[in-house]
Amino acid sequence: MSAIQTIINRYKQMYSKRFLENIYEQQYALVGIGKHSLNNLLPIIQHLQLPLKYICCTSAEKAKTIQRKYRGIKGTNSLSEILADENIKGVFVSAAPRAHFSIASEVLKSGKSLFIEKPPCESLYQLNALTDKIKLYGAEHIVVGLQRRFSPCTYILQNRLRKDTVHSYHYRYLTGLYPERDALLDLFIHPLDYVTFLFGAAQIKSIETVKSSLKGGITLFLILQHRHLLGTLELSTDYSWQTAQELLDINTSKGVYSLNRMETVNFTPKQSSVAGIPLEKVFKNNIPTINLYGRNGFIPTTENNQIYSQGFYSEIETFANTVEHKIKDMHISNFDSLKNTYRLMDEIREQIQKVTQ
Repeated sequence: MSAIQTIINRYKQMYSKRFLENIYEQQYALVGIGKHSLNNLLPIIQHLQLPLKYICCTSAEKAKTIQRKYRGIKGTNSLSEILADENIKGVFVSAAPRAHFSIASEVLKSGKSLFIEKPPCESLYQLNALTDKIKLYGAEHIVVGLQRRFSPCTYILQNRLRKDTVHSYHYRYLTGLYPERDALLDLFIHPLDYVTFLFGAAQIKSIETVKSSLKGGITLFLILQHRHLLGTLELSTDYSWQTAQELLDINTSKGVYSLNRMETVNFTPKQSSVAGIPLEKVFKNNIPTINLYGRNGFIPTTENNQIYSQGFYSEIETFANTVEHKIKDMHISNFDSLKNTYRLMDEIREQIQKVTQ
């Protein structure tokens, strides 16, 4: 066997050994068994082999079906049963968004660690109420499922932007009609949270709204002032779900970062100037665009799965690792870290109401 083959085999053995030895021993429960749970949360929980003891739903009939589908997991329609079980250390909540605040409140009262999908509540007032319950009942670990915070793209941008000076950004978040619920709370929370996470607290410099003639279509045009930079956002449900877009361009002193749907991050460096004359206008050089991140769709590994690139995998793994004390709680996405986001959303809602009155 060649030296290269020996190294390759040793690497493969180390990789499989590390994965197999990463064992989770605490017990967990999942509240809510809708589309998001089935497509995203459960596959990751099963891949990590988290000991899932309960799945909670709204009907006794559905609970029986869960037990037939998922052997070894108890289906229940009683949240109280889960919270009374001292062996349950962590609870995943992915129910109807309007039920999240009341369910989160009950889980926090039990003192159990909580992973809750966005939105955890409807206002800054409710968010502060959840924070107070943590202090009162001593829940140890909290993760809110704003998955973009856990995307590999985010880690890359954070590391690069620390060494650069951001001048401005332009964010476009465009989907199709959303007539069923509140677009600001359910959809626009993602880009609004992302810019406050990357750039800090924001104040509204300008806001304009355009309502579609079709139900569920609205467009917000925002100019936000962060501490040292300005950002413009177009947030809309008046485009198409088939060609939905999420594009973020960040203009810095060194160049422009372009993020496309948490799938790719590119960097285009700026050309230098002499005596105020931009050299790129004098010398017609091709400006290189550097790819900093992109999924490799050819190699079917966990890291090249969209669940991973979007941040779903890492947010659940981070929650489990903190519950099991494998890592220190970094508070990447707890309730306190969402205050700037909810403060901004409350202000946007007030401004929209003034315009529509």
